[in-house]
Amino acid sequence: MAVYTEVPDDALEDFIADYDIGGILSCKGIAEGVENSNYLLRTDQGQYILTLYEKRVDPKDLPYFLNLMEHLAANEILCPTVLHGRDGVALRELCSRPAAVISFLDGMSPRKIEPDHCAELGNALAKLHLAGADFAMSRKNSLSVDAWRPLLSSCGPDVDDVQPGLSHMLETELDFLEANWPADLATGICHADLFPDNVFFLHGKLSGLIDFYFACNDFLAYDLAVSLNAWCFERDGSFNATKARLLLGNYRKVRSMPTDELAALPILARGSAVRFLLTRLYDWLNHPEGALVQPKDPTEYVRILSFHQQVDGPGEYGID
Repeated sequence: MAVYTEVPDDALEDFIADYDIGGILSCKGIAEGVENSNYLLRTDQGQYILTLYEKRVDPKDLPYFLNLMEHLAANEILCPTVLHGRDGVALRELCSRPAAVISFLDGMSPRKIEPDHCAELGNALAKLHLAGADFAMSRKNSLSVDAWRPLLSSCGPDVDDVQPGLSHMLETELDFLEANWPADLATGICHADLFPDNVFFLHGKLSGLIDFYFACNDFLAYDLAVSLNAWCFERDGSFNATKARLLLGNYRKVRSMPTDELAALPILARGSAVRFLLTRLYDWLNHPEGALVQPKDPTEYVRILSFHQQVDGPGEYGID
């Protein structure tokens, strides 16, 4: 989440007047994240999230994202739901941006990831994958392996200014991933961005999954690899096998993983590391002037990628 578009008071008043959610008490920008403009909206009836969808989000994808959240919530997944205006319309326009009001979830993202957080996440991610099995809509992952080389090219000539030799390293890694990427693993609904700031906990229990704006249909094991990278590495770049064992073990208690998925986990983890390295790299080199957002350090994912490049098999992630 972030703020790129400032919303004038009169425009906000007119927008909220189309909803039956009471009068506005406050509206404060949320600085975390990198994709859309988000505000914590308080009215005399409760709290909500106001989201303005920015340029990286294709407006044609928004019905998929919003309908998916409604589908998952109806299947007892702890995620936000989309509010509809008095006219029944959920997706509207504000400040020349597509916009929606989303329900507010109680809880906080963990500031320090503990092993129990990883256990809860594994359980929740497996339930999400099962709940998405009968979702009728489909969306290709626009940031999968075929998009990574063009994304690197779009970063421009300054890649090695971030870290010497980074451009060559990425070119070499892309050669490997393109030649070895799996083709026939189980697919389904993936969150595809389940980082700690997109997961809420309350009193030690997972209370919500948010920010479904990268959701897509892809390998389910790839979604698990995204979470493995996001939750199981310490700030110094070291891999925490205990966290990985709990994340993967609790996932497998809910959804069994066939042997081909387990065998593919190291390369999927490498691909996930490259995907987030590249989007962070692009944002780092193209930081909007004056935006209320902090770009994330791409070199964190250089260290994560380096770990996976040395992995011989899924056993090194704590899988029996």
